[in-house]
Amino acid sequence: MRTRPTVLVTLAGALLLAGCGTGGELRSAGRAPAAVGPVRLWPTLPPASAAPYDYGEGETARVPGIRVPGGDVRRLDPVAVVRAGLTAPPDRTGSSDELPAGTVRAIGACTSAPRSCPVLPPYFRDLTGDGRDEMVLAVRMPGRQLSVRVYMPESGGLTRIMSTSDAVISVQLAGRDLIMRAPSGITGYEYRTAWSWDDRQRAMLPTQDEILRTGEARHRSPVPRPSVSRPPRPTASVSGERR
Repeated sequence: MRTRPTVLVTLAGALLLAGCGTGGELRSAGRAPAAVGPVRLWPTLPPASAAPYDYGEGETARVPGIRVPGGDVRRLDPVAVVRAGLTAPPDRTGSSDELPAGTVRAIGACTSAPRSCPVLPPYFRDLTGDGRDEMVLAVRMPGRQLSVRVYMPESGGLTRIMSTSDAVISVQLAGRDLIMRAPSGITGYEYRTAWSWDDRQRAMLPTQDEILRTGEARHRSPVPRPSVSRPPRPTASVSGERR
């Protein structure tokens, strides 16, 4: 009885050796193509030192008059945050967070005419990775433009870490990225920009900017639209007034 396993192992080994010699050996796939490295064109051309236009990247601003007790942005009034942000100068050189005059008037009338208020309901997501939610806001503007901005609780107050405007197809949250899709001038194509937190700049930066076929852009960002999370009664304080 003890000799049978030895015989079986010997037969199995013989079969494996026979298989190795019949078709399981490695074969050459042919000559590998030569690697082609990047070639710099016009090497004597001096490099540019400044961007030709302002894209809004890296611009942050401390929002005046807004207190965030406990760092909970869900308790803030989004309309009050947008109003206060209109007077916030940017911390870096660049354009301020300006909106068209008609949009500013509509924001001022949000209390009396809430249905025509251009400030959309906020979303909340930890985009910086610090364990606290940021507030993602958007303001409708003429021409189906949308102004999207992100606010971070910081040192008991509020800091705007992103502000950009575009003609938007959709805005999505994917993990810690904010993805904006916008139409292009080419039929069947659209722009797709992913904004991500950069701890070095302390701001949301456009880390990926692509132009894709319409179907491809939708396939590459299969993120369902998050449901609206309504905050409790606002407790933001603007210019000493309790809201």
